[in-house]
Amino acid sequence: MIPIYPAGTDTGNARPMAGFGSGAIQLSALPPLSLYIHIPWCMKKCPYCDFHSLEVKSDFPEQDYLAAMRLDLESRLPSIWGRKINTVFIGGGTPSLLSAAGVDQLLSFVRALVPLDPLAEITMEANPGTVEAEKFKSYRASGINRLSLGIQSFNDAQLQALGRIHNGDEARRAIEIARSNFENFNLDLMYALPGQTIEQARQDIATAISFAPPHLSIYQLTLEENTYFAKHPPELPDEDTIAEMQEAAEEMTADAGYLHYEVSAYAQPGRQARHNLNYWHFGDYVGIGAGAHSKISFPQRIVRQSCYRQPKAYIDHARSGSAVMEEHEVTRDDLVIEFMLNALRLTDGFKTRLFAERTGLPLSIIEKTLGQAEARGLLQRDHATIRPTELGRRFLIDLQQMFLAD
Repeated sequence: MIPIYPAGTDTGNARPMAGFGSGAIQLSALPPLSLYIHIPWCMKKCPYCDFHSLEVKSDFPEQDYLAAMRLDLESRLPSIWGRKINTVFIGGGTPSLLSAAGVDQLLSFVRALVPLDPLAEITMEANPGTVEAEKFKSYRASGINRLSLGIQSFNDAQLQALGRIHNGDEARRAIEIARSNFENFNLDLMYALPGQTIEQARQDIATAISFAPPHLSIYQLTLEENTYFAKHPPELPDEDTIAEMQEAAEEMTADAGYLHYEVSAYAQPGRQARHNLNYWHFGDYVGIGAGAHSKISFPQRIVRQSCYRQPKAYIDHARSGSAVMEEHEVTRDDLVIEFMLNALRLTDGFKTRLFAERTGLPLSIIEKTLGQAEARGLLQRDHATIRPTELGRRFLIDLQQMFLAD
């Protein structure tokens, strides 16, 4: 799913900076627009997962849900009229639970309702335990051109500790099926797993690299609120071991020719995830599906929306005319917060002009804080670019909080 802050963003206990005031903003141009589609069902709720997902008790109402998402998208058209969709991401939950016909129906109504870039990146998340060769051939024929496989680990004991429904052999088989059907695919890996050693983490990374995926997401297991692991925390590696695992990931991917372009993202040259980059660059996105979030810009305001979370309520409200449960205008203070939380995650930072383009605010309002961060060695900048230093990336939360707290 897409939360208000994209997945992985840590806001800490920070509070908004004071003094930016209220009132209209002024955008010189509207940002690129993406579409996020949320499929909330999964075979089994993982103990670490804090995304909006529901275990499938029996068959889920695929046709009713697809019809509701079409109505939902139709109801949003006035707010995005004429704007091109550059990327599509089908997330969950486990979207690969959808039937081949269901995915074809989904992408057909998307193409019918919105201007979809002919070269749009269209990604679907998949659980290795639900991968079927014929089904994935059909997904590809329907227009899915990028797959994201939630591998997490190749170690059977680690997978069991994470509550995953697949084992290491099934993970390898799923990757082979993905490679035979998709030129572009991502593998998700986690480290700092319960009882994991440095050697086990290195082995997972080495195994993933051996398949030469165009993109790798390698992120640390964290104990999120309202999860089973938060209530019953497992024994995790110590901080020094976790730091060594992170260093191993950076070294091994660099040696294999991957670019470490975002905190948890590694890509072969030219294979960065375009959909995720739109988040980090503070672009717009429309989210349809139970619990999905949206960020939509207008010339003088930016609006966030969230849909009803429970599928039945979502379906009922979509039929009644609007599946949007909450909507609010983003304040000037929050624009600063949200932009910096996203853009500072990028290794290369952001173009100086992007701040004003995406927030409608002058860069001068954060000039003092930029100077302080630069003096502390956390940022470097020139007339064109602002980027975190190596020290800034290591202490990213501290750097972000300089812009969040007054």
